[in-house]
Amino acid sequence: MEVARIREVVVVVHDGVVLLDVAGPVQVLHGSGGYRVRLASVDGRPVRTDVGVPLDVELALHQVRHRFDTLLVPGLSLATAQPPPALVAELPRVSGLARRTAAICTGAFLLAAARLLDGRRATTHWAACADLASRFPAVRVRPDALYVRDGPLFTSAGVTAGIDLTLTLVEDDHGPERARTTAKYLVVFLHRPGGQSQFTVRGNTTAAPGSALRGVLDAVAADPAAPHTLATMAAHASVSERHLTRLFRRTVGTTPIRYVEQVRVEAAKTLLEATHDGVARIARACGFGSDDSMRRAFLRGTGITPAEYRQRFRSTHPTPER
Repeated sequence: MEVARIREVVVVVHDGVVLLDVAGPVQVLHGSGGYRVRLASVDGRPVRTDVGVPLDVELALHQVRHRFDTLLVPGLSLATAQPPPALVAELPRVSGLARRTAAICTGAFLLAAARLLDGRRATTHWAACADLASRFPAVRVRPDALYVRDGPLFTSAGVTAGIDLTLTLVEDDHGPERARTTAKYLVVFLHRPGGQSQFTVRGNTTAAPGSALRGVLDAVAADPAAPHTLATMAAHASVSERHLTRLFRRTVGTTPIRYVEQVRVEAAKTLLEATHDGVARIARACGFGSDDSMRRAFLRGTGITPAEYRQRFRSTHPTPER
């Protein structure tokens, strides 16, 4: 009987680390099984999180001398905080020992300070994307992405996006069924199409990584405003338009064009929530072409207009600050 492989994950922690950036991914890994998670600080001493909760650690970073599977780098309490120099100095060496490195939320600032993101695409919390781009111009910041994969490096958006990213790592390692079971147990969704906007269109689908349909879903998620016609999506998947429609109906439960519309509505929701941009500008940014087109899509999808959505959201859910 074949013994299941245990993948070692090193989580870098430091004073001021965001507790949810640690707890969310670790809970996913623990729930999925097949991982050994070790917390490491620069000096091997316990650290205190951004909310004051202490975290014990297993080892110091300089003790990591062997090859291992995954390095996780949680975020700073504030994106404007100075990354710990000793930690930044160790990151290139430790990352070089890992098969892949993933930053959670503002952990992207640590990777950027260590020059690991130079010339690469990356994202972080929406409120910190402009700061990341300004402080590290060599990084190709993607403010609209929920998470970004560039080679062996992963970055993710806000704290809950760390859960999304970690579920993706589990899916890559163990397949969609294991990841879906873990997501269901944690009462979260396996795929949230779209980007940083934390879209609520649910990709509850069995589309496997690398499949033709998954490639189309990822393309729509990465850039909702692109001209995603039935013809272009079919060409992207290298299948006929009729076959792509069958794949969408069987796996996603809707048509390709309606799926694109749903993703665009969710993209617009986020801009309505987080910006003061006018409806016409948001409509163009999300690929609708006109505010009237977006209004009709909103009414189909939500039963209310974009203006009503913005009013209701802002009245009860103020824009978060970091």
